[in-house]
Amino acid sequence: MRKVYLDYNATTPIDPRVLEEMMPYFTENYGNPSSIHSFGRKGKEALDTAREQVSQLLNCGSKEITFTSGGSEGANFAIKGAALSSLREKGNHLITTKVEHECVLESFKFLERQGFQTTYLGVNKEGLIDLDELRDSITDETILVSTIYANNETGVIFPIDRIAEIVKNEGAAFFHTDAVQAAGKINIDLEKIPADLVSISAHKFYGPKSVGALFIRDSFSQKTSLSPLIHGGGQERGKRSGTENVAGIVGLGAASNIAQNEMQADESRVKVMRDKLLEDISKNIKGTKLNGSLENMLWNTLNLSIAGVEGGSLAINLDIEGVAVSTGSACSEGAVESSHVLAAMGLSRDEAASSVRVSLGRFTDREDIDYMASVMPKIVDRIRSVK
Repeated sequence: MRKVYLDYNATTPIDPRVLEEMMPYFTENYGNPSSIHSFGRKGKEALDTAREQVSQLLNCGSKEITFTSGGSEGANFAIKGAALSSLREKGNHLITTKVEHECVLESFKFLERQGFQTTYLGVNKEGLIDLDELRDSITDETILVSTIYANNETGVIFPIDRIAEIVKNEGAAFFHTDAVQAAGKINIDLEKIPADLVSISAHKFYGPKSVGALFIRDSFSQKTSLSPLIHGGGQERGKRSGTENVAGIVGLGAASNIAQNEMQADESRVKVMRDKLLEDISKNIKGTKLNGSLENMLWNTLNLSIAGVEGGSLAINLDIEGVAVSTGSACSEGAVESSHVLAAMGLSRDEAASSVRVSLGRFTDREDIDYMASVMPKIVDRIRSVK
């Protein structure tokens, strides 16, 4: 049976070139980068190289990159660290959206228990916030705004450059964006986007799991210091203690370098397949609805509601046929819950429950797409026939 992986937004397979770069740091160059001997210096040099590679991907200074364990830690560090720093003396109002990843939403819920107030911006049927509502929500008490860059469930891309400019123009608030799904897929130019804090994760663009980075703009650091989440030996210039995961960080750097060089080629190839898959499914399965607009969507992502079919059942039956897709975010330990993202976009509970997310990637080929398009209509007909 053919095995087809179409859940790249959940995680990507590690690129063999990335793994090749990582391997020596498991077996030969295993020194602690904080050690002064030659083994340690090898590790420190690897961190410096990776830091430069990540900074080139984001077009920022290498000293503005702090390594983390991934997107969830990066977002927690940015949001909690900013709110619990000296900024708390200036105000207690925060702004985010209703369609954020759980790591962001849970961070804001934590801060609300500490006495902060949060405004949650809604979205329209295409999954986009109203920029005027954002502007009107910023007050003299607002110290932090955090919005997602590209949505993990729908692939909807926010106009981050305009959002960041509004935040900067309306007051003294700082701006964080969760760019986990955007990094490696979209050109992120932090020379042009005035974001203060940006979190990314390696395993979303063909690097290893459990490693990521947080961009902290120099001008932010000059005004306040993020309160660390992890205390200890003062690694990462005192921002994130703990011995660095050198092999993983090398993988992040290598993945960043590859993405910078191959992002456009990946987009050109994958987008054609994504659009062909949407065309075939829409033609052969009545009641197919795309959630979001292709004009504002990641080039690898489709979120589809299939009338009369429960999304979880469809995903399970596709898996039996060898096709891996998702019913939404992959960070809830398999819990089947109604999507808060689709609900915010105005979908009914039944519409949201009938949705599946299909996400393609670097190693998807046309045969994968043809196979998916051939088995899915049969599965849908079978599920509908037993209702």
